[in-house]
Amino acid sequence: MYSAISQEAEPDHELGIYEHLDEYISDDLVFRDELYNEINIKEAIDKPTVICLVYYECPGICSPLLNGLAEAMDKADVELGKDYQVFTISFSHTEKPPLALKKKKTYTKLVSHGDTENSWKFFTGDSITINRLLNEVGFKVKKEGKEYIHPGSLIMLSPEGKITRYLYGSTYFLPFDLKMAIVEAAQGKSGPTINKVLNYCFTYDAEGKKYVFNITKVSGSIIILIAAALLIGLVLSSRKRKKIKESSKV
Repeated sequence: MYSAISQEAEPDHELGIYEHLDEYISDDLVFRDELYNEINIKEAIDKPTVICLVYYECPGICSPLLNGLAEAMDKADVELGKDYQVFTISFSHTEKPPLALKKKKTYTKLVSHGDTENSWKFFTGDSITINRLLNEVGFKVKKEGKEYIHPGSLIMLSPEGKITRYLYGSTYFLPFDLKMAIVEAAQGKSGPTINKVLNYCFTYDAEGKKYVFNITKVSGSIIILIAAALLIGLVLSSRKRKKIKESSKV
């Protein structure tokens, strides 16, 4: 996985995620769902919507990401179909609805409640439409041979199609984070990604399935800050003593 996070203008060739908070997706993006139905994404958004960008034959992070999403959906105190919906969209134009249907059957069975049949859709599309969507949400990928190098993230949209939040991860999403993102999207609220700070201070323990405090990284940062403060203090003190000496000579 490769991930870069920014809210600045992104170069066309740069991989990663460039947050487009408060921007809206276009109203003419049409994809095919797992049953070959042509769906206008914007028109289908009538509630908070999670956009999950993957490619179905990915040998890397896409399967763990979908597993992590399904686990969070199963544990979150919100109801799929009532409170929110999920659109999983392939960014590989060579993938077709039969493969999308196969993946849907695999992952929807991991969610024990909610309307997975109608509210967790798996889409495919043509290259032009896919690239337009990727550009609009700031999701940059690069194809190498038959595979793609790409970041991992969930993108929250309000019922009006406004981008309200990015949830970063590749194997695990906190159910509480998902719930709060859905609640905020329902209200049309957007905000900076708190997880960028949390991901720095905490690391995910896959075996224990929880986040643990990264004492080494945080301690190192504190030491650097203290050293910088001491250095600044010494410089200022030296300048002050120099001024006192110069004034005493006068």
